Amino acid sequence: MDPIGLRALNPRCYPAGYLLIRPRPRPRPRTIRRSCAVSDTAGNKPSPAPKPYHASPSSASFSVGEGVSNSFPNGSSSSVGGVPSAKLLQVVLVSPQIPGNTGSIARTCAASAVGLHLVGPLGYKIEDSKLKRAGLDYWPYVVVKIHSSWGEFMEYFKQQDGDKRLLAFTKRGLSIHSDFSYRRGDWLVFGSETHGLPPEALEDCRREELGGGTIRIPMVETYVRCLNLSVSVGIALYEAARQLNYEQLRLPPQAEAECQRLFLSEDIYG
Repeated sequence: MDPIGLRALNPRCYPAGYLLIRPRPRPRPRTIRRSCAVSDTAGNKPSPAPKPYHASPSSASFSVGEGVSNSFPNGSSSSVGGVPSAKLLQVVLVSPQIPGNTGSIARTCAASAVGLHLVGPLGYKIEDSKLKRAGLDYWPYVVVKIHSSWGEFMEYFKQQDGDKRLLAFTKRGLSIHSDFSYRRGDWLVFGSETHGLPPEALEDCRREELGGGTIRIPMVETYVRCLNLSVSVGIALYEAARQLNYEQLRLPPQAEAECQRLFLSEDIYG
C-alpha cells in the first residue's frame, strides 16, 4: 500500500513520497512611514509626522507539496525512525464530508498527541481552504494518514504490531462512552456527518478478533438528531485519554524544550 498522506509531530520528520500540508512562514510586520509632515489650514507650524506603525501579519496560509527526502535540511529525513509508529490511541474518520470538522479534529489530535486517519472517499480536497483554516497552524504537529477506502485501511490496520482493536462510535452503540473500558491500542472510529459508519466498518468493529464493539455518546434526541462530529471525537477521545491517565501527553524530559518550541502558537480563541 502506498499511503497518500502523513503528518508528523516533529515537522522536520517527513518520509519520502508523503503529502505535506505545512504552513508558509508568517510575513514580517511591514513598517509604514508617513512621507512628510502635515500643515494645518490655519498656517500654524506643521505637526510632526506620525510615528511608523506595524501592520499585523495575516493568519498563516498553507501550501501543499510532495515531501522528498533530499529536500529536507540537514538530513532530517533520517530521523523519521524516531517518530513512534504505535500510539496509545488513534482516531479514524470514515468518509468525512465537512472540511471544517476534520480541521478541528486535527487540532484536537495535535493537542492530545493522537494519530489521525482519514478513510476515503473524502467529501473535500486535502487542499481545501476550510480544512486548513480550521486546523490553523497545527497541521505540522499531527500524524495524518490517508487511506483511499475502508478495505485499504483494514489492510493497514492488520499489519500494525501490538494489541489493537477497533471501536465504532454510533448513535446505536451498545455501550455508553463513559462506561466503556478503554485500553492501549484502541482505534476510535467515526463515520461521516451525513450517513454515519458504513456497514462493513460496523461489521469489522464488531468482530471479536479485531473489534471492541460499538459505543454511543448519550444525548437527548428530542430536538437534535446527532452531535457534531468534531464534538463527538473530542468527547470520546478525552474520556479514553482520562481512563489511560493521559499517558500520551507525558513526554520524556529531553523532549520538553523542543515540544514547547514546536507548540508555541497563537490560539484562535485567545
